[in-house]
Amino acid sequence: MARLVYSAIASLDGYIEDATGNFDWAAPDDEVHAFVNDRERDIGTYFYGRRMYETMRFWETAPTDASAPDVARDYAQIWRSADKIVFSTTLSEPVTQRTRIEPVFDPEMVRRLKAESDSDLSIGGPGLAQVALAAGLVDEVNLFLHPIAVGAGKPALPTASPIRLELREERRFRSGVVHLRYDVRVTSTVP
Repeated sequence: MARLVYSAIASLDGYIEDATGNFDWAAPDDEVHAFVNDRERDIGTYFYGRRMYETMRFWETAPTDASAPDVARDYAQIWRSADKIVFSTTLSEPVTQRTRIEPVFDPEMVRRLKAESDSDLSIGGPGLAQVALAAGLVDEVNLFLHPIAVGAGKPALPTASPIRLELREERRFRSGVVHLRYDVRVTSTVP
């Protein structure tokens, strides 16, 4: 059975973007990018909402010639080789290969894919992750905390209901970024 993994790059105070929607501070350096690549290499399917898909579709046409950094070329290949399912009521056709559009997030479909897949699945974006966490679908949370506090913005983790996480791994990078890998233990009410 495949695992559903939620990963987010966040500020130290827990936001994926600041109050104005800016996230340029989150660009990983080569060391962090290479680590992310290795973590994503075995992902068979990405789940996105419209906004995250519009951000990530850059990788469909990202340069893969010698002008691009090795880590970027590597990630472009990883991303292109995976399937993508985009949950959106406003998109009718995908603009990337290996992509399909679904109008609503269907927990039963995700459960079936987890049961049938030989490769792990990834869910992108905190809004979609919140729905999947509430449905008890997410098995693992990866946070890449950057050494910056932005004060306000879009939270990386859901705020609607508590979740209990168990730390499995941590890694510190020269840039000050810290990776925390958690298993999800409880997604319902936490005492």
